[in-house]
Amino acid sequence: MDTVVSQTERHGSSVMPMFIVGTLFFIFGFVTWLNGSLIPFLQIACELTHMEAYLVTMAFYISYTVMALPMSVILRRTGYRKGMMLGLVIMAVGSLIFIPAAEARMFSIFLVALFILGTGLTILQTASNPYIVHIGPHETAAVRISIMGLMNKGAGIVAPLVFTAFILSDMSQFTEAHLATLDPAHKIAELEALSSRLVAPYLIMAVMLLALAAMVHFSPLPEIETQQDDSDDSAASVMQYPNLILGVIALFFYVGVEVIAGDTIGLFGKEMGVTNFGQLTSYTMVFMVSAYVVGMIVIPRWIKQETALVISAVLGLVLSVMVMTGSGDSYAVWNAMFAWTGVPEIPNVVLFIALLGFANALVWPAIWPMALTGLGRLTSTGSALLIMAISGGAIFPFLYGAIADASGDSQGAYWVMIPCYLFILFYALKGHKLKSWTGR
Repeated sequence: MDTVVSQTERHGSSVMPMFIVGTLFFIFGFVTWLNGSLIPFLQIACELTHMEAYLVTMAFYISYTVMALPMSVILRRTGYRKGMMLGLVIMAVGSLIFIPAAEARMFSIFLVALFILGTGLTILQTASNPYIVHIGPHETAAVRISIMGLMNKGAGIVAPLVFTAFILSDMSQFTEAHLATLDPAHKIAELEALSSRLVAPYLIMAVMLLALAAMVHFSPLPEIETQQDDSDDSAASVMQYPNLILGVIALFFYVGVEVIAGDTIGLFGKEMGVTNFGQLTSYTMVFMVSAYVVGMIVIPRWIKQETALVISAVLGLVLSVMVMTGSGDSYAVWNAMFAWTGVPEIPNVVLFIALLGFANALVWPAIWPMALTGLGRLTSTGSALLIMAISGGAIFPFLYGAIADASGDSQGAYWVMIPCYLFILFYALKGHKLKSWTGR
């Protein structure tokens, strides 16, 4: 049977590779979680409906499905280190396309830029996730991925705060009530001025991404090697591994609910009258980071990663019901639990969406090692399929927006999360244990 072996396992510590890859996780976490603030911003600047606004997540995350397998082919030819460098360069190109999009205030160009950013992230994710799984013992893989998640979601805390400080400051003249009082020419002029705020930040981001690509190129990041033997398993198809295929489906549902929790909270909070709506993604990310820290402490010392996945799914189901039934006028839960922080309060129902971050955090690091178990040389293909599952982030927020527009009930539309958590629970309890499609 094939085994995946890294130079770090044979010759030295995995600390330096984890530091380098952790930096990459922070960067693409920063880019990814900007979407939560970008959605309400573009809704104003480009005058979009709910469903149109969530095309932001559609364009960004659908790239994972379209580009995952082509990127895995490239990755096999370039190796992991060069693949990561290529991903950063592609992301820099996507950032630069934001400049003409902002200058022209054309939503279609924004969508192209987001697709290219997602394409760069696809190759980074395809390379970095199996890399982290295989640079240490399998039983602690969830802990290593949790550390990477801590970097990724830590960036998710910072990104909305930076976006708010540099782009969403002094937004009073862009309220719907104020814009409605302007004649068409003045309205267009003000919206163009708002859109142009994106130029400098995305130019800076492109420069930083290119600098990181150079850093990876000259780094001591070791390569993961694949060793083969003559086992019959070497000819097996990934479709013969139920733990992988069901893991892909579970990950598809998971990314859907993760992106709903992180990217819809801003626009929903805006509807609920939350003044700092541009920062609300940070609330979700804070709870995700908290859960990652808990996971790093308790896994596998006190609970198995399978148990963590069960707990996450059940908590997600409970919070989904609370989101659908929670009060938009009451701040009682926040005042009882978090008033001591001094952070601006949010209504109960918005807080429940943010708390989904705590439920979601350990799902990704738990599913990856379960899904890749026993794949051997098929690991890169299995990883590509798992990366394709990130397209859940394209489908479910858009579906949520369509339901919210059609029903006029953006709170009730959160029911779309219920079936997602139910399947994750199935995978945690039974799906990951299946060794064949006959159930044995």
